[in-house]
Order: sequence, then C-alpha cells, then structure tokens
Amino acid sequence: METGARHLISLEDLTDDDLFQIVERGAALAAGQPRGRPLDGAVVGIYFRRTSTRTRTAFSSGALRLGAQIVSFGPDDLQTNTGETLADTGRVFGRMLDGIVARTTGDPAELRGWADQDRMAVINAMTADEHPTQAMADLVTLRGHFGRVAGLRVLYLGEGNNTAVALALALSRYPGAELHLRTPPGYGVPDEVLKVAAARASGTGAAVTQRHDLEDLPAELDVVYTTRWQTTGTTKPDPNWREIFAPFQVGTGLWNDYPKAVFMHDLPAHRGEEVTAEVLDGPASIAFTQAENKMHSAMAVLEWACAGRAAAQREARGDGPTG
Repeated sequence: METGARHLISLEDLTDDDLFQIVERGAALAAGQPRGRPLDGAVVGIYFRRTSTRTRTAFSSGALRLGAQIVSFGPDDLQTNTGETLADTGRVFGRMLDGIVARTTGDPAELRGWADQDRMAVINAMTADEHPTQAMADLVTLRGHFGRVAGLRVLYLGEGNNTAVALALALSRYPGAELHLRTPPGYGVPDEVLKVAAARASGTGAAVTQRHDLEDLPAELDVVYTTRWQTTGTTKPDPNWREIFAPFQVGTGLWNDYPKAVFMHDLPAHRGEEVTAEVLDGPASIAFTQAENKMHSAMAVLEWACAGRAAAQREARGDGPTG
C-alpha cells in the first residue's frame, strides 16, 4: 500500500488506474459495500473560502464515517487575513493534518504549493479552473446507474465552467464515451482543456466536442447534464448574458427526442433558469442521487489520498488494524 500522502488537485494528476480505482470504490460504497475505518487516527482539514453545501458536507461526513477527525476552517479563520503567506500556512498545515480538502477563490497554484510535501494530502474541492471531485461524483453516479461509464453518450448544455472542464477531462479517459458540449458563444470550455481531452480521447476512442449552438444534436443520448448559470464566485462580462444563455435551458421538450435519457445537475439549481422544475423534479432526474454520491465519491477520494499514510502511522504506534 502507498504510505505517503497523495494529492488530487487536477484530474490530470491521476493515472487511469487511479481514476478507475476511485470511481469503482465510490460506486461500491454507494451500493452498500462495507467501508470500515481506514482513516482511524487521521485528522483532515476542511477549508472553504467559498460557499458550499454538498461538497463540504460530503467530505466532512465522509471523513467522519471513515474514522477520521476533522478540523473546519472558514474564510476568516486563518492568519492569511493578517498577512501570513499561503506558503507558510501550508507548511503549518502539513505538520498538523493528514489531509486537507480546500475550496479556494481562484488559482490552484496555492494548492500546488501546499502539495509540495508528502505528509499531508491536498484535495481540490473546487478552484476557478476545475472541479475534479464533482467529476468523481458524476462518474460514480454514471457507474451506479448504467453499470458502466465506457460508451455513454452525454450532452452538456450551459457554461463551459469548472464542472464542464472536469467532465471533459474525466470522460475522455473512458473507451467510447462521448461528451457533446453545447455552450453559449463566449462561454465555452477553454481550448487548452479541449486539446488535453482530445489527446486523451485519441487513445481511448472517446470523443469530446464543443459547439456554440443547438443545431444537429446527437441522434441518441444517455445523459443530459447542465449546471447553474451563475457559477460560484464568478460574474458575467456581458450585461445581456441571460439572453445569450436562454436557448440552452433544459426543458421537457428535449425528452421528446431522448425519452430514455436521464438528467444530471451538479446543484444548486435555479429552477426556471438553466432547467425547468418539470425536468429537475421529474422522473428522468437523478440529480439528487448524484448529490448523495458526492459523499460516496468523497470517501473514495479520501481513502485513496490518506489511507496509506494513516495505516503506516497506526503501525508505527503499534495500533491494531481497523475494520
């Protein structure tokens, strides 16, 4: 077993085996597989500088269920507010915590700095550019609902935000998977991300494509996915952005063409904006199962990142194994 801390700052930090292992473990936990207490004796920091309902609760409850203790920090709790550098804060964290789950306000560079050690695992709970643990919840949900991820056909409607970025980086790893991104003009997934996803897809037979209209939609789909238009911590440069986004709303009409598709949403949702209430609360929606799977995927991520070091520390103390 790996005995050092492991980091998840971007999905690109993971090997295919890492990604598949985490997803399979998350799906097994969601299906009721015993979890034991692999993090017994570990202490995990939960540091959120932005609002969060699902992700913060998922990692907090998940860590506790795995046997860890947690220390929670809010945006005004640290001495960074009085001038301490992020680097010094990270050095202190690394000497007191076994892992930290962090949602920051922007650049992931500070998380990279904190990850420059092997004592404390660093897990990205959302930065401006990517939401990797959301993708983990999405993959666990797909695996649980369909029994597979490979070959699934996903239509994403809406802004090319950090959730869309994570989806592109994740689904491109699975053979035959298709991700059709339909994003408003000027609000697409960045070209550099699409290049990375395309390189991955070229080796797996997957496909990640982006257009800025709703013409020529795929003939068949398994999933329709959207996110709220007002992404946490961002603003839109265009005063008329709602008019630009309006055609990308997910309504019941879409199910005339895709009656067997399911609906996914990373939540929170604004009914009447990116999705109608009839869809979000309707029989095709698995959005709240997807939200629940944030906890199961969070536990799988925490196990992958922290369990090896926790086991090594227990052995060093002479503690018995946990079950």
